[in-house]
Amino acid sequence: MSIFELRTYDVVVGKMGEVGRLYESEGYPALQAGGFDKHLVGYFTGDIGGMNQLIHLWKFADDNERRAHWNRLFSDDAFMAFAAKLRPMLRAQNNKLMLSAPWGPGL
Repeated sequence: MSIFELRTYDVVVGKMGEVGRLYESEGYPALQAGGFDKHLVGYFTGDIGGMNQLIHLWKFADDNERRAHWNRLFSDDAFMAFAAKLRPMLRAQNNKLMLSAPWGPGL
């Protein structure tokens, strides 16, 4: 059964544009170059309710694959250089692990 990881980052008010530009120029290219984007379902931004949020949804075969992915990513020099620039613009991070329900459409 697949595991989905929902990562929500609260961005400092006024910094969302800068965060987007940094992801576009450095973050996402680092994910692609390292092959880390294969688990990425999508990026989203909060529009109503949770404003100033950057949301990622990831899909993994199991928890071992999830842990291996993050260990590899956090060892990648290009991604960590991006992360060092990103972190000062973030206020908080919330991770949620989810399993697909046995009914309805699956991803």
